[in-house]
Amino acid sequence: MSDPTVLPTREGYDRWAATYDTMGNWLLELEEPEVDRALGDVKDLDVLDVGAGTGRHAIRIAGGGARVTAIDFSEEMLAKARQKPGADRVRWLVHDVSRPLPFAAGSFDRVLSALVLEHIPVEELASFFRELARVARGDGVIVVTAMHPAMFVRGVSANFRDESGEVRPRSYPATLSDYVMGAIHAGLVIVALGERSVDEGLVARNERARKWLGWPALFVMTLRRA
Repeated sequence: MSDPTVLPTREGYDRWAATYDTMGNWLLELEEPEVDRALGDVKDLDVLDVGAGTGRHAIRIAGGGARVTAIDFSEEMLAKARQKPGADRVRWLVHDVSRPLPFAAGSFDRVLSALVLEHIPVEELASFFRELARVARGDGVIVVTAMHPAMFVRGVSANFRDESGEVRPRSYPATLSDYVMGAIHAGLVIVALGERSVDEGLVARNERARKWLGWPALFVMTLRRA
């Protein structure tokens, strides 16, 4: 088997956009209920989705009555998002999260960053978390999900297949402590930490997850400003 092609992160996601919603990604199935649980009732709240991709969270959250702003640096992913039913309820913006977020301090009641952390260099994690904290309101909640670092041990990172073979947008292996300390160094308070492994229920819904049965696959942090 040939080695995967590793692309710059933005280029990788631009290429992935065509199949992102149809490839049967079991990690998304594991993650989405955890996001809803952590965010809680979003009706009449201002919510920011950082790294929104094809809008899988943003559109659902807007359907729950929130005022949603969604940002991503992949124009191709956002183009897919804008085509979906309910997309007109979301404000879509192209923005690279390696740069300061284009919002005033204290703009949002909820800030979500879903499966983005692996694409942030470890030395930039605190800066990333600091921006999430800056745009959250004082009583706001910040929810961050990541592919569990245990997956890196198995040689796994975000990936897809196309006619060229396996493609991986650039990722940066990290540890749980890298993610936790990034949040702490940004001045955030950890409200809850969660780790989810692949279980029989997920395998029953998506056979592709069977290879990882029993293995830690998802990490979820719920955070607040200090």
